[in-house]
Amino acid sequence: MTARLADIAAQAGVSEATVSRVLNGKPGVSPATRESVLAALDLLGYERPTRLRRRSAGLVGLITPELENPIFPAFAQVIGQALTRQGYTPVLATQTPGGSTEDELTEMLVDRGVAGIIFVSGLHADTTADTQRYEQLRGKGVPFVMVNGFSPKVRAPFVSPDDRAAMRLAVTHLVSLGHERIGLALGPARFVPVQRKTDGFTTSLQEQLGLSRGEAESTVQHSLYTLEGGQAAAGSLIDRGCTAVVCASDMMALGAIRAARQRGLAVPGDVSVIGFDDSPLIAFTDPPLTTIRQPVTAMGQAAVRALLEEIGGTPAPHSEFVFLPELVVRGSTASAPQGRGSVSGRTGGGQDRTGG
Repeated sequence: MTARLADIAAQAGVSEATVSRVLNGKPGVSPATRESVLAALDLLGYERPTRLRRRSAGLVGLITPELENPIFPAFAQVIGQALTRQGYTPVLATQTPGGSTEDELTEMLVDRGVAGIIFVSGLHADTTADTQRYEQLRGKGVPFVMVNGFSPKVRAPFVSPDDRAAMRLAVTHLVSLGHERIGLALGPARFVPVQRKTDGFTTSLQEQLGLSRGEAESTVQHSLYTLEGGQAAAGSLIDRGCTAVVCASDMMALGAIRAARQRGLAVPGDVSVIGFDDSPLIAFTDPPLTTIRQPVTAMGQAAVRALLEEIGGTPAPHSEFVFLPELVVRGSTASAPQGRGSVSGRTGGGQDRTGG
């Protein structure tokens, strides 16, 4: 049945021009008036236009960089459940190598009339990326929230773990076990979480071991956020005399364990390894992985709450909600091996340092 503007206008108590603006997605109509027009459509038995029907279904987009790292499916599950409880339907969009980019996925979601988008570890975390894409998205009237990676240039709510605190927890634990030569394996330096972890790590080494800034930075190794990346970075750190390696993801930590074993070293007997995330099933690795637990549930729920406030017309301030991580001690860390706990293996010709 074809909708008659006069009938809809009379039912909604608005002008035919207003009905036309709503049906054609034009600006200049308040949310309350728009809902009245849509309700009138339903009451009169008219079928909503496809675009409006999709938007009214409450679709919310969730964009992740990949799903191979189990932390991203964990975020997707928490966020999806929280959205479903609020009556929204999550739409998961994942980037793949050689596949759709974040911009293409965003455009696809906007075309489908999503009510909002949650970005997990997206381009907002890359300090070299152009943030104008987010201003353009805001200009289209689509609310969004960012998880992991704060940018002062993007006007949106951000949800992050305290990366600096995470590194303090890791270093404190390893120093208490007698380790003095501690390495950090993490991703490319252009990412905000990487920069924060590096800062927290090097500052903790200076405070707790009395190292200079240069000495602390000498045991930071950048690679890729993959098992192979962790293996390469940790291998380099172990070859430089590190008796413990802190990794920026659990996947990298599994690679670090492989690197140690390839060198005939035992974990944790010869080399201690700490991961980051506390991904599902990571407690069942060999050995069970000591890791920094990212508060995924709390972060995911906070991201949904912030987005729903934006959708509801009461946007959260341009701020960052920071959540404290937790050290989970398992079997991959132990006391420093005798004779290898000092920094005497330090490269670069510096003097040997013993004790703290």
